[in-house]
Amino acid sequence: MTTLDINFVRSQFPAFAEQSLQGQAFFENAGGSYTCAQVINRLTRFYKERKVQPYAPYAASTLGGEEMDEARTRLSAILGVNEDELTFGPSTTQNTYVLSKAYAQHLKPSDAIVVTNQDHEANTGPWRRLSESGVVVREWQVDPDTGHLDLADLPNLLDGAKLLCFPHCSNIVGEINPVADICAMARTAGVRTCVDGVSYAPHGLPNVSKLGCDVYLFSTYKTYGPHQGLMVMRRDLAQELPNQGHYFNAGDPTKRFSPAGPDHAQVAACAGMADYTDALYAHHMSGDADATTRGEAVHDLMRDQEVRLLQPLLDYLRDKNSIRLLGPSDATKKAPTVAMVAQTPGDELAKQLAPLGIMTGGGDFYGVRCLEAQGVDPNHGALRVSFVHYTSEEEVAKLIGALDQVL
Repeated sequence: MTTLDINFVRSQFPAFAEQSLQGQAFFENAGGSYTCAQVINRLTRFYKERKVQPYAPYAASTLGGEEMDEARTRLSAILGVNEDELTFGPSTTQNTYVLSKAYAQHLKPSDAIVVTNQDHEANTGPWRRLSESGVVVREWQVDPDTGHLDLADLPNLLDGAKLLCFPHCSNIVGEINPVADICAMARTAGVRTCVDGVSYAPHGLPNVSKLGCDVYLFSTYKTYGPHQGLMVMRRDLAQELPNQGHYFNAGDPTKRFSPAGPDHAQVAACAGMADYTDALYAHHMSGDADATTRGEAVHDLMRDQEVRLLQPLLDYLRDKNSIRLLGPSDATKKAPTVAMVAQTPGDELAKQLAPLGIMTGGGDFYGVRCLEAQGVDPNHGALRVSFVHYTSEEEVAKLIGALDQVL
């Protein structure tokens, strides 16, 4: 396995050269990542040169439209899906809400769906509200001690259901769920799947086709880009669900589930995420490869780096009697999103860490159901530290030293 060149990676992010951030170690990446230079440059260029209505015949407009199309073409290739299966929206929360409205029209009273109590509320709340129209909502519940979702509990829940909604990984527990296995079980039972990838995608964009889900959602402001939500929806499902956009756009699958007009500049800037993926591939790998293969290689490069840095942190926390570590202590099973509960409330611990040069947060992180299911008072909350591939070993060591002072 090629080792990630951390100096090269950090040189791609202007934040690390920003004077006001010197001496600060960023550990709130689960709330949003730093933005890579490629995205910033594209966004700046669009606002300076192409901030007009796109797709008109004059040069500035044509270039703007072409750059928006480029973002769709290149990102769909990295994700391993067709271009017309990718929808841009203002956020994942909004994309999920619109999708749930489509399902509200599609499902009949007494139809059943399955949700979990491991999710961020944005992925579970809209689905639970379908109960108001008579839809039966079944809950796949986490183990109260570990936060784990047991696949053995799933067959009975799937029996006769129409849809299963679950996270690729929880923004509290951090455990990486076996998405491909879960989707295969659901498909065998004739159940559609909607996967919330918001907490996983920052750690490497997945090949969605290999996951086998019907819908996959994530947020680009957590994958080094601008504030957009991306939703992959398989063609057959898009044709099956009722149109949520303007009636005259019903024939365009990229607009059927995006009732608001696109943010032209931010959609165009998303192509910078593909630029960054290609830059990582070119720096670390040799030989030609298609976009999907390059994306998979970069995914593995990121995850290898994260696992290597995460395990020492988990070992330290696992042996710390003053805290309860939520989720697994094996870095190979977990994203580097680490929540812990101490006698001191989570937000107070975050305040104590700030003067020590650690930027992080405390609270419920919209995972109220997940905390409650594990016996944690959401008002007390957890301290959450989270990082991605651009985090250095020195920063993790600094974090452990700071935690030792406040815990």
